[in-house]
Amino acid sequence: MDYQHIRLPAGGEKISVRDGKLRVPDEPVVGYVEGDGIGPDIMRAALRVWDAAVAKAYGGSRKIHWCEIFLGEKAGMLYGEAFPDEAVRAFEDFVVSIKGPLTTPVGGGMRSINVSLRQTLDLYACVRPVRHFPGVPSPLRHPEAVDVVIFRENTEDVYAGVEYSAGSPEAFKLERFLKQELKADFHEGSALGVKPVSEFGSKRLIRKAIRYALDHGRKSVALMHKGNIMKFTEGAFRNWGYELARTEFAGQTITEEELNRFHGGKQPDGKIVIKDRIADIMFQQMLLRPEEFDVIATLNLNGDYLSDAVAAEVGGVGIAPGGNIGDFIAVFEATHGSAPKYAGQDKANPGSLLFSGVMLLEYLGWHEAAKTVENAYSAVVGQKIVTYDFARQMEGAREVKTSEFAEALVAAMG
Repeated sequence: MDYQHIRLPAGGEKISVRDGKLRVPDEPVVGYVEGDGIGPDIMRAALRVWDAAVAKAYGGSRKIHWCEIFLGEKAGMLYGEAFPDEAVRAFEDFVVSIKGPLTTPVGGGMRSINVSLRQTLDLYACVRPVRHFPGVPSPLRHPEAVDVVIFRENTEDVYAGVEYSAGSPEAFKLERFLKQELKADFHEGSALGVKPVSEFGSKRLIRKAIRYALDHGRKSVALMHKGNIMKFTEGAFRNWGYELARTEFAGQTITEEELNRFHGGKQPDGKIVIKDRIADIMFQQMLLRPEEFDVIATLNLNGDYLSDAVAAEVGGVGIAPGGNIGDFIAVFEATHGSAPKYAGQDKANPGSLLFSGVMLLEYLGWHEAAKTVENAYSAVVGQKIVTYDFARQMEGAREVKTSEFAEALVAAMG
């Protein structure tokens, strides 16, 4: 495939999909986007750590050939637009990629590049694993109890972007239809948004969450919703989840009700428990009883709030990883913003991007390299060698720059 600005690496082989499975060569080409603001600082550090981990784990028999893809401010300078078609083609071509944070205007301007990317590539599952690493500052007494993977639907709900500003012709037209035809009752001149939730979109997200739980030895999948109020959108998500488990995973799942009624609360071997929680209760229980949750599947807005809130329990979004995954194409990403005031200062915590790269390595099936990064991170933070954001929360910490933190991680691998 010919590109205008993207330069393919001299070596490496592209990842492919064959017979419904990902085929990963020993030297795959993987795309990366530096990102805006602090993006270049943390991406430089993370690339060095990932490469060192792969070399350490496989002794040179495996290697990633990185290829830069351009989005955001850098793309604007090259293409005259922040979301060029060439970038989309590259994500499709490489299958697996990773990106730094991109700037999104609030209350106006261009639509979020992150949202556009997820919808254009149909990356319908936003996957956010949240766990605590020893030594990382946390507001909880027992942050080690938090070990959950959140599957957030990525293409519907508020991310569908169906909304109309107050006073616009579109809002007036929709208001008139809702009031006259459907007898809806709300204040005149309102801004209006439509919340689409489909059976297809809900089930494919929940299906991916259940398969993940089965593949990774997790004990339960909780369906988080606000179905007591939004009965035909969020309530339907819940109902479709139970239906999917009953029809497609009948021999591998059991409902919480069945668990208590027929098994005295004792989980049968080889089965995962399907349960549901109303959204506001879920937030409380993730603080008071986080050990009761393994995998959570939810709609977009719920997942947005929950993933950041749970991340705060184990150190904040600064170390929270994330991946946007479709049937096969995956784009992993830092889950925080671009923090432009710290751009170029070699100061930011690279943890979120670093662990998103761990997710990428696991997605490739390179679990040894992924574990190498995690072990090095635990060792370095255990010595209280941290960036400024953690240093101000820890007594006796040694504050280091982004690049120095990367150096310490690489040294710990040796």
